[in-house]
Amino acid sequence: MIPFCRPSVTELEKNYMFEAAQGKLCGDGPYTAKATELFRERQGLSNALLTSSGTHALELAALLCDLQPGDEVILPSFTFSSTANAFLLRGAKLVFCEINPRTMNMDPECAASLVTPRTKVLAPIDYAGVPCDIDAFRAIADKAGAVIVQDAAQGVGSRYKGRGCGVDADFACYSFHETKNYVMGEGGAITFKREKDLHTAEIVREKGTDRSKFYRGEVDKYSWQRSGSSYLPSDILAALLYGQLQRFDEIMDSRMHVWNTYHTCFETLEKDGLFARPFIPEYAEHNAHCYFLILPSGEDRNRMLDYLRAQGVGAVFHYIPLHSAPCGIAQGYRAEDLPLTEEYAARLLRLPLFSNMAEEDLAHIVNAVASFFGKAAIL
Repeated sequence: MIPFCRPSVTELEKNYMFEAAQGKLCGDGPYTAKATELFRERQGLSNALLTSSGTHALELAALLCDLQPGDEVILPSFTFSSTANAFLLRGAKLVFCEINPRTMNMDPECAASLVTPRTKVLAPIDYAGVPCDIDAFRAIADKAGAVIVQDAAQGVGSRYKGRGCGVDADFACYSFHETKNYVMGEGGAITFKREKDLHTAEIVREKGTDRSKFYRGEVDKYSWQRSGSSYLPSDILAALLYGQLQRFDEIMDSRMHVWNTYHTCFETLEKDGLFARPFIPEYAEHNAHCYFLILPSGEDRNRMLDYLRAQGVGAVFHYIPLHSAPCGIAQGYRAEDLPLTEEYAARLLRLPLFSNMAEEDLAHIVNAVASFFGKAAIL
C-alpha cells in the first residue's frame, strides 16, 4: 500500500536530535530558539512561540482571547475538532459557518451573516494549505470588534498576497504533526499581532510563571504570575523541526512536484466532468499540503476509495463535519443546518502526497485514478 503520508526524516534531523539529547531535554533549550527563529524567517513573522502541538497553540490563543461564557466564536464546521475544542473549553458558544466549495475554506459572506453583538472571535482555517481570504475576515472582525484566530495548521509555507500565511491574524496557530509538511512528531507554533500578547503567552505557556524571563536573565527569580499550562515542546522535538526547516525548500519542491503532476494529469478528466480539481485563488500561493478530488456524489467518492485501496493506493476522506458529529449535535446542530458542508465533505477524496514519493508510485496513483473511470494510463 502506498501510504497517504510519510514524513521525510534524514540523518540531519537525527544528528540534531542526538545532540539535543546530550543537553537540555525539556522545553526552551537551544534548539527551540534555533527552530523558532528559522520558522519566523521562513514564514515572514515578527514573533512566534513553539508549542507542544497545534492543538495547544489554539488553546493558548483561546486563553488569550479572554472569552466569557456565552461569547460567540464563528468557525467552519469543515475542520478538525481542535479548532472547536479550544473555544469550547473556554465556555464559548460555537457558531458553525458554511464553506466556500471552491476552496473548502470558511465562506466570508456566510461568516458576516452570523455576526451578533456576542461575536468575539472569527476562526477561519487554511484548508489544504490554501490561505483563507484573511482581508475579508479582517473587515468583518474589525466591524464587529472581534479578533481573528487563524487555524493555519496546514499553512506553513503558504502565502497570502505575497505575505506569509498567518501574518495578518491576531493569533495564528500552526501544526508540525507528522502528517504536516514539516514535522516534529507532535508540535506546533503560535504567533501574535500585538507584542503584549506574546509576553502574556510566554507566561501562560510556562505554567503561569515568568520562567522565560528568568532564563533570559531579566529577573533574578521566577514566580507564579497567573493561570497557565505547559505548552512548550521538548528541545529534542525542536531539534527535529530545526532540521526540517533547514530542508524547507527541498521538502517544498518535492511536494510541489507531486501536486503539480496530479494537477496536470487530471486536467482532461476534470474537463470530462468526472471530478473537480483543487481551486487556487489568485491571492494564494499554496504549499502542496494535500491534493484532493471532489467527486460528483458521496457514493462515487466511496466507490473510488474502495477501488483505489484495492489497487494499493492509500487514499482517504477527510473531516466528518463538526456540526453533524455527536458533539456538534449536542451543541444543538443538525446535519441539514449546513448543507454545502455536508455535501462537499461527503464528495471529497484525498490522494497520497509526501516528499520524495517514488516516480513509479506517483504514476501508479495517477493511472489508478484514470482506470477507475475506464480511461487509459496517463503516466
